[in-house]
Amino acid sequence: MSESKKASDLFIECLEAEGVEYIFGVPGEENLDFLESLSNSKQIKLVLTRHEQGAGFMAATYGRHTGKTGVCIATLGPGATNFVTAAAYAQLGGMPMMMITGQKPIKKSKQGRFQILDVVDMMGPITKFTHQLASGDNIPSRVREAIRLAEEEKPGAVHLEFPEDIAEEKTTSRPIAPSLARRPSAEPKAVRQAVSAIEQAKSPILVIGAGANRTMTGRMLHQFIEKTGIPFVTTQMGKGVIDERHPLFLGCAALSAGDFCHRAIEDADCIVNVGHDVIEKPPFFMHNDEEGPVGSDSPPTVIHVSNRTAEVDPVYFPQIEVIGDIANAIWQIKEDIVPQGKWDFARMLEYRKAELAHTEPLADDARFPIFPPHLVKQVRGAMPEDGIICLDNGVYKIWFARGYTAYLPNTVLLDNALATMGAGLPSAMMSAMLYPERKVMAICGDGGFMMNSQEMETAVRLGLNLTVLILRDDAYGMIRWKQANMGFKDFGLTYGNPDFVAYAESYGAKGHRVTSSEHLADVLAETRDTPGVHLIDCPVDYSENDQILNHDIKRLSAEL
Repeated sequence: MSESKKASDLFIECLEAEGVEYIFGVPGEENLDFLESLSNSKQIKLVLTRHEQGAGFMAATYGRHTGKTGVCIATLGPGATNFVTAAAYAQLGGMPMMMITGQKPIKKSKQGRFQILDVVDMMGPITKFTHQLASGDNIPSRVREAIRLAEEEKPGAVHLEFPEDIAEEKTTSRPIAPSLARRPSAEPKAVRQAVSAIEQAKSPILVIGAGANRTMTGRMLHQFIEKTGIPFVTTQMGKGVIDERHPLFLGCAALSAGDFCHRAIEDADCIVNVGHDVIEKPPFFMHNDEEGPVGSDSPPTVIHVSNRTAEVDPVYFPQIEVIGDIANAIWQIKEDIVPQGKWDFARMLEYRKAELAHTEPLADDARFPIFPPHLVKQVRGAMPEDGIICLDNGVYKIWFARGYTAYLPNTVLLDNALATMGAGLPSAMMSAMLYPERKVMAICGDGGFMMNSQEMETAVRLGLNLTVLILRDDAYGMIRWKQANMGFKDFGLTYGNPDFVAYAESYGAKGHRVTSSEHLADVLAETRDTPGVHLIDCPVDYSENDQILNHDIKRLSAEL
């Protein structure tokens, strides 16, 4: 007969069997049995954070980088509610993450209803799976099921509630080993239909979305592009799937509409949409009464290539779907397709040339405070080939998505799904932990940074090497830009900031304050080459955001 053990010990054994390396979080009283069991693990390291949200963002980023489930822990009540934003971030962004929260004893009341919320019910709408563990014997099956669902396409968040009295139960159960599951391949008839549509087109185009950011998919897409010569556009979360130095790269759909790359898509009569997810801002819009591209009477054919069938939306209802492992689907299409002499991409490539011609003088503008296009150029110049930038959310995200050339997958981490503020620093910390030999930079607005700035202490305590670049405009700049675009008066969106250099140094980090464009280049190089946690206070000039992003780009691209 199997030896009995404490349920919390079994839980840790189950996580070890799943290959878990870290648990991030802020433990509470209801987690103490679990914490004691974790202290005896030789495999799993506890990473204590200063807020549960930071722990959740780190766990989600672990999942984003590795494809394996990141795990985080919090207590009941307020600890669990602090996980909600991180859960939504992982769920919408397709990042496998498991949250473990404590709970009062469920078989007897110890403190009435103190701190008790229905956390399982609360997590339901923002997770793939949520469950209260009511028996120690069921821990292995519930852990295995939760992690299976977290990692299965589309990846996302799962939640297990672990009550105090269940944690201290005795059980003879044992971990369940993970199964080997391969994603199904795309159906050959669907592949043939897609190939036929692409071959019949005059100007096909590839649109690469977040779901294409998977092992092998970028390689297959590169081979497809090399064979066919079909140009490609990316969404914000598709950046880096293919090296953007490629001559057939047409740009990133960072704006909602009217950019140069949108004009290229509008000229296509066949759109191969790879890894599309309606959670991202659509890179193009379909309409029932849509007219075709110039010289055509019919709307473009849209081919949906994904692990999942298309979620029909008022602006997205593809005519052809190729469903299965994306890398395999692209390989099948690539093997079957015959490049066509009638294909014409000249107009599409002209749009890209025009975008580069428009961007170049902006990127060379060395004014102070720093001009956003110039900042993007400086950061790209300072970061090595495999360097990782982790963007918080603000108007600078649009500048970086449009202008920062991504060379490799997962080297530009941004959130175009939930688009929450506060994730930039924790995601950079996780990146620095996973890849200590690579250069990592968090790029945050002053608003987003202050939402989780306490994790600077965690970064210093962990001995990480990373740079935090704060773009200071003393305002919620994205909303201020939208406010101006809507013709409203400048109201209600400005604030003061601490002395960021002194703030960084109070945590034991190194603080730097930019005083000119030339100084920015020096500081970026110094922080890149010097170990430790660095914070750069960089004033930015957002005065032309509205003119350039809302007017100039749309006017120039329309003129073409």
